[in-house]
Amino acid sequence: MPLHYRQNFYRNLMKIRLNPSKRIALACSVAIAVAINWWGSPSLAQDPFRTSNPRNIGDNTEAAFEQVFQKGNYIEAKQYLVKAETTEPNEPLAYAMHASLSYLEKDWENVKTYADKTLSAAEALEPQDPLRSNLYMAVGHLLQGAYDYKQNEDAVAAITKLQQVLQYLDEAEQSDPKDPELNLVKGYLDLILAVNLPFSNPEEAIARLENYAAPSYLVDRGIAVAYRDLKQYDKALEFTDKALQSAPDNPELQYLKAQILRKHGKKNNDLAMMQQAFNYYEQALQKQAQLPEAILLSLQQERELVQKEIDKAKNDRS
Repeated sequence: MPLHYRQNFYRNLMKIRLNPSKRIALACSVAIAVAINWWGSPSLAQDPFRTSNPRNIGDNTEAAFEQVFQKGNYIEAKQYLVKAETTEPNEPLAYAMHASLSYLEKDWENVKTYADKTLSAAEALEPQDPLRSNLYMAVGHLLQGAYDYKQNEDAVAAITKLQQVLQYLDEAEQSDPKDPELNLVKGYLDLILAVNLPFSNPEEAIARLENYAAPSYLVDRGIAVAYRDLKQYDKALEFTDKALQSAPDNPELQYLKAQILRKHGKKNNDLAMMQQAFNYYEQALQKQAQLPEAILLSLQQERELVQKEIDKAKNDRS
C-alpha cells in the first residue's frame, strides 16, 4: 500500500478512537500488540503467542493478558501490570499494555511514561530477540504518536512516528515472517487500513491473520470487526461466534456481537434480531464493574438506543 495512503490514514487513526468498538479493536491489537492464550513451556513463563520457540513473557504479564483478552476484566489486569513492573521489568509488552489502558482512561502522562518504557525495554531486547525488539519498537512509536496527536494535535509528528512504526515492523518481519505475534499486530493494522482506505482489499490482511497469527480467538475477533465495518454482517457474526466459543464470558465480545446484531437487524428491519442485540448488551452490562468507563458509557448508550429502536419498530407495526 502506498505510503501516502498510510500517512493520510494515520490522521484518521487517532480520530477512530472516538468510536468505542474501533478503539477497542485498535487498542487490543496494534497498540497493545494483542493476544492471550495459555500455551507455553513448563520451563518458561507462558507465551501467549507461540506453541514452538516460546518466549519468557512473564507470569504477571501473561495473567494481565488473560484478564483483558479472555475475560475482559480491565480492573484485574491493572493489578497484574503493577506487579509486572517489579517482577518482569524487561518485558515491553507489559509497558505497552499499561500505556494502552492509560489511553482508555485518558491518563495522558502515563500514556507517555509507558510508551517511553516500552521503547526502552524493546531496545534492550535487541541482542537476544531482534524480532520482538523491533516489534515493540514499532508499538512504542505508535503509542508515542497517539500521545503526540491527542495532547498536541501534532499530525506531522504523528506521521513521522507512523513511518518509524512501518520501518520497525518491516525489520521484525525479516527475522521471521511467519511469527504469530508479529502477524497478529501487522494483520490488525493492515485490516484497519484496508477497511478505512478507498480502493483497498482486506482479503490479504484477513489471510495473514488466518494463516499465521495467534491466538485464534483474537484472530477471529479482528476479522469480525473488519467484516462489521465492511457491513458484511453474516460473516461478522460467524467470526464473532468463533471468538465467543473460546472466550464465552468476555463482555467485550458480547458487546461486539450486540453491535453486529443491531446493525444487521436495522438493515433488514428484523425486530427479533434487534431484540437479540439488546439481550447481548444486557449480558455485557452484567460485568460492567470490570470495564473501563469509556467502554462502559458507550455500551450503555448503545443499549438505550437499541431499546428505543425496538420500541419504535413495535409501534410502527401496531
